Amino acid sequence: MIQLHLPDVAATDAVGHALADTQPDRAIVFLHGDLGAGKSTLARAWLRALGVTGAIRSPTYTLVEHYPLGDRGMALHLDLYRIAAPGELEFLALDDADVRLWLVEWPERGGDALPKADLDVWLELDGGGRNLRLVAGSPGGQEWLDRIGQKPVCSAFLPPHGRKMSQPTDK
Repeated sequence: MIQLHLPDVAATDAVGHALADTQPDRAIVFLHGDLGAGKSTLARAWLRALGVTGAIRSPTYTLVEHYPLGDRGMALHLDLYRIAAPGELEFLALDDADVRLWLVEWPERGGDALPKADLDVWLELDGGGRNLRLVAGSPGGQEWLDRIGQKPVCSAFLPPHGRKMSQPTDK
């Protein structure tokens, strides 16, 4: 597990770039946090770091946005807040054959209809900034954590001494 304190949007962008730089060839990432915690902000920085140009929209109303990554496949950004049941994922036509990255907000609403996450990202507001926790969900996710732990961004944004995030209830 890696825990960081992100004092501003620039710090969130830096972490998004570090995650993109170290991610495996294919990755499934669950983004957890309350409304306004920074899930879409982190996803936007991550997608920019992967070379996505143009508008990067929050999938709040569309539920899923597809982003081409050139010859490296596709990234999907899902926001499942508005689905009523996991079975509704069938109607989103999620073909994972060419998907390099899944970024899934509100994954608990997708239940067992979603593939298992390689990485769980927990975000929570903390004053003017946010706290972030990265938790491996697979052996590949643990290798990923090891790689990102070597990045300067991890030492730059260590939480203040003695401050910890609240513990997630479903992980």
